[in-house]
Amino acid sequence: MKKGSTSRVSSCRNPDTGTLYGASCPKLTSNRRHGNWSVFQELVPRKDGTRRRFRRQGFTSSTEATEELNNVRALMSIPEEDDQPGQIAISDLLEECRRTRTPLPDYNETRRRRFQVGEQLNSKLTVGEWLDEWIEGRKQLRPGGEKRYEVDIRIHLKPHLGDVRLDKLRVSHINKMFDAINEANIEIEEQNAQRRAALEALKTIPWKGAENRARRTWLKAFIDQLPPFRRITGLNTQPHIKATLRAALNVAIAQQRMPNFNPVEHVELLPGTKPKALIWTEERIAHWLETGEKPSPVMVWTPEHTGQFFDHVEGTRLKTMWRLIGFRGMRRGEAVAPRLVDHDYENASLTVATQLVQDGWEVLEGPPKTNSGIRVIALDEETNEGLYARRHQREEERREWGSAWQETGRFFTEEDGSILHPGKVSDLFDRLVAEIGLPPVRLHDLRHGAATLMLAAGVDIKVVSETLGHSDTRITRDIYQAVLDDLARAAAEAVVQLVPRARRVAPAQAINQDTQSA
Repeated sequence: MKKGSTSRVSSCRNPDTGTLYGASCPKLTSNRRHGNWSVFQELVPRKDGTRRRFRRQGFTSSTEATEELNNVRALMSIPEEDDQPGQIAISDLLEECRRTRTPLPDYNETRRRRFQVGEQLNSKLTVGEWLDEWIEGRKQLRPGGEKRYEVDIRIHLKPHLGDVRLDKLRVSHINKMFDAINEANIEIEEQNAQRRAALEALKTIPWKGAENRARRTWLKAFIDQLPPFRRITGLNTQPHIKATLRAALNVAIAQQRMPNFNPVEHVELLPGTKPKALIWTEERIAHWLETGEKPSPVMVWTPEHTGQFFDHVEGTRLKTMWRLIGFRGMRRGEAVAPRLVDHDYENASLTVATQLVQDGWEVLEGPPKTNSGIRVIALDEETNEGLYARRHQREEERREWGSAWQETGRFFTEEDGSILHPGKVSDLFDRLVAEIGLPPVRLHDLRHGAATLMLAAGVDIKVVSETLGHSDTRITRDIYQAVLDDLARAAAEAVVQLVPRARRVAPAQAINQDTQSA
């Protein structure tokens, strides 16, 4: 370790060149009180080999400067000479103190709690920054052999976990990442199915004839607007993502960048399963209250829960919008986008022809995600009347705002007529759920709840699929299989109850009778 030094410097500038005199100021030799004292210490080079130094000035005396230098050297002496990672970690800490102009950490505290027990020295390191550093190190060891790790990091780990501090990473963060991946899989499968259906439809349209050519042109333009075919993050990929993160965190633990605990080891994946819509039964609510864990990423309310929600929003400006999602299964972007021209009051129907999508925080207008998303949905009487009433309510709001009114031609807007931001709608929904004290569901789960209500009411699954905008009933069946199973069990009980019996014995009573006979 180089010894380092202290020196007296001046902030005076050369009148001819304008540069600082520093330690060569003429006044330093004639006036002992002129200038201030500074500290200089060479640090361990960075990992890329570049030099770095610790510099700090502004000390009023040589004694103060020497004390600061001794503190720097004491911190640098904590790791052994052959402990290269430890030396780099200490130099990183000192460099951060210099950059942020913060006081040096206490020597004993650093040695006892931060270095010896393995706590990281730079607590501001994020998961994303560490993953970049880790994958770069793997490239140096095995050049060209880490493509799959790079994909896991770029596509999944950094977007979901990159901003989390490395020392604050918890099991819950990782679980939420996989929940989001599974939810995205549902959307990808639906979009792929819609694009496939549109391409198949294009094949059936003849080439000849002006009308056919117009239909082909329109359909091609629509296909161009659909998302391209994408692969879902399948059953073999998710364990690999988990393995990539586990390996990266194990190295971080070995290098004392984070506490000696790898949260990935406590994340459980269920191979071969996809998120199923489950109903918030009393047993599942009790489990959630006890553990804080949702039984499935896709949870739906019982009819009683849904009724409590609609009672709570009765009389609000957006009550009919909530009904479109909760009873008709419209997506968030579709529910905030209906135009006045899309409503047919006489026939009690609403055409889903456009949506508002969120790109970052910007809102863009476009067609529904898929070809099947363009649809006409039937309305119940209360929802139909609610849209009619909303039409008159917005006219009153337009008169109140006068020239400040922003005309969008939509049913559901801000009070000044401007578009209703989809992100704000999600935030509002979360607040409403918390106000009522209902078990947690996402806004998109309100759409799942609409499907559950339709299935429970005995609506044919093909009609449910068309109402939701699914291209194939298999998509609907896959998502709501657990709900269908519950309904099947209820139907089995209903069939038994239809058969008259002279004497019906409860199952538990029958078991007791058999036991007594034995």
